[in-house]
Amino acid sequence: MSTLRFQALQEASSRKPVHFEEIDRKSTIFGANVFNEKAMKQYLTSDAFKGVRDAIQHGTKIDRKLADYIAMGMKEWALAKGVTHYTHWFQPLTGTTAEKHDAFFETSYDGSDPVEKFGGAQLVQQEPDASSFPNGGIRNTFEARGYTAWDPTSPAFIYGTTLCIPTVFIAYTGEALDNKIPLLRALSAIDEAATEVCRYFDKNVKKVTATLGWEQEYFLIDKALANSRPDLMMTGRTLLGHTSAKGQQLDDHYFGSIPTRALTYMRDLEQECMLLGIPVKTRHNEVAPNQFELAPIFEETNLAVDHNSLLMDVMQKVAERHDFKVLFHEKPFKGVNGSGKHNNWSLATDTGVNLLSPSKTPMSNLQFLTFFINTIKAVNDYETLLRASIATASNDHRLGANEAPPAIISVFIGEQLTKVLTELESVTTGKLSPEEKTDLKLNVVGKIPDVLLDNTDRNRTSPFAFTGNKFEFRAVGSNSNCSNAMTTLNAIVAKQLKDFKIEVDALIDTKGLKKDEAIFNVLREYIKLSKKILFEGDGYSDAWEKEAAKRGLSNFKTTPEAIKAKVSKQALDLFAELGILNHVEAEARYEIELEEYTKKIQIEGRVLGDIARNHVIPTAIRYQNTLIENVKGLKEIFGKEFETIAKEQIILIKEISGHIEGINSKVEAMTNERKTANNLTDAQKMAEAYCNKVKPYFEDIRNHCDKLELLVDDETWTLTKYRELLLTK
Repeated sequence: MSTLRFQALQEASSRKPVHFEEIDRKSTIFGANVFNEKAMKQYLTSDAFKGVRDAIQHGTKIDRKLADYIAMGMKEWALAKGVTHYTHWFQPLTGTTAEKHDAFFETSYDGSDPVEKFGGAQLVQQEPDASSFPNGGIRNTFEARGYTAWDPTSPAFIYGTTLCIPTVFIAYTGEALDNKIPLLRALSAIDEAATEVCRYFDKNVKKVTATLGWEQEYFLIDKALANSRPDLMMTGRTLLGHTSAKGQQLDDHYFGSIPTRALTYMRDLEQECMLLGIPVKTRHNEVAPNQFELAPIFEETNLAVDHNSLLMDVMQKVAERHDFKVLFHEKPFKGVNGSGKHNNWSLATDTGVNLLSPSKTPMSNLQFLTFFINTIKAVNDYETLLRASIATASNDHRLGANEAPPAIISVFIGEQLTKVLTELESVTTGKLSPEEKTDLKLNVVGKIPDVLLDNTDRNRTSPFAFTGNKFEFRAVGSNSNCSNAMTTLNAIVAKQLKDFKIEVDALIDTKGLKKDEAIFNVLREYIKLSKKILFEGDGYSDAWEKEAAKRGLSNFKTTPEAIKAKVSKQALDLFAELGILNHVEAEARYEIELEEYTKKIQIEGRVLGDIARNHVIPTAIRYQNTLIENVKGLKEIFGKEFETIAKEQIILIKEISGHIEGINSKVEAMTNERKTANNLTDAQKMAEAYCNKVKPYFEDIRNHCDKLELLVDDETWTLTKYRELLLTK
């Protein structure tokens, strides 16, 4: 009944901003609920503190005896803050986080002598029941155990009354079953490879850290309105609904004054983030109505990924207090912009240098060019794998939808840097003359900082763009865990840097070239080999699709197409060589992602069929009956003239019947295709069937439903409309 819709509207319209008071300055409360260095110094012995610090900085293993002391200090810190439970907090292959809470409270065997207990064994390793987590065929039912193991590089934190300990998750048989293990392995690979290359320029560099600054886009919808839409609640997006007459076309929401309720929510969220050590800094309205964005200060990538995963959970919990529902789906509403999660990536040395930021000296700029060009070469060689890393059922709706980067991976570097690469492309093969060396260092390499001074990125259609001191991977979906994209990006760059060093060393050892000459020679070849990936134009244009095809670039518009790259020989060899994923782990993830895709489309199909038949059709019939009664009455009054007088009503009755028939026939056909797909045993073929045979019916069914929305009396329509969802503040 439409009663629910109007009750929700009344409830949403009467909301007042929730009262909120800030505890203290952000700088004062930052990290107050994190077992960070300050807390460790206060609660740990000097040996225990040194053990944790060495594990973080050098990967040193912590022995069990030392772990007992660390656990004791961590427990005392947590109890002092009112904590009652602890959990190993991990990221299984569901795309979300997982936790199982255990109380510190224990008793002796006879129930006496209660005590708060937490030792090194509980800190270092736990054994959650892993039988229901995705495993891609790695484990049999009788081997369903999984182990969580403490990751000391990501500090423990308190949320509510629970101590959360970030951990990795592995199978009984030893394979990685989470998003964190491959990421940590990729970060280790990039550290090793980049450090070796850095030593061409600075022998003091001992460690290179990959950094990440994500930008999280999201929609805020009043909870009552969201709850009135079954599709939003079950799939995260609206499967039907006619676009609002006013949407984003006036650009009046973008960077506008933040609505009061939303701003109060943001302030509350930011306070929670400060306590948890998540360094959020920026907040603003995005393009679509009720769409917003927040962004943090850059952090080490593993910690940044943990913080983003934690943030998405915290955002939903804080939203409950403010009677909001947060939508992370990449395309929750048709006709307005979807949401992304831009991943700003760079590399930093332990000597304090950003390797993707030019400096004042030619040597520093040659170092910049080395990492800059090697990154471009890595993307060029592994563009299909990079595309696969962001492939999800929900992101398929966004990529190429004229508001987000296209499905074609390309790199934007700007006109000025393109000129620099053109200059470098003409470097002499072999040894360089003194004049050429001087010209390169002074007029090409030396002037890069001046070139970049005002050359900020202005091409919003590029999926992978250089933005002055970092690369921005824009094609990542807002609902995704950053780890998939970051594991792949760091892996391909690590592989590329390893290959680069081999080539440079070979020129030095066998050709007798000086170090700078060898580097220039290799970079020149990389520029020539990477031209196809560089693109400065409009990524939305049809001309670019044709040009990209000529260049041999992939254009995978759906997930089943895209993720095949994850089990290509190139990908399997890459991950195996770097020790990131063995073949079993890689193939298991591929199976899991196919299964997840299939299930999501399956759920959407079932929900759409249910709403269309059980909400839309009955509503349309009720209104049609009203029209029929009206026509009957006109016939009684006017006799033969009624057909002329009731002409419009009769046309409406016929139109409604046509759309009802269209819905029923399309839902029936979709259901049959779903049954056929369910009988397939090959995961790839099943996903393709859902993509190519089932999903196309969604738009047909939606069109009929949306037409009925315009025909049926507004007072009768049961589903909350777009104008209400998007424009209720």
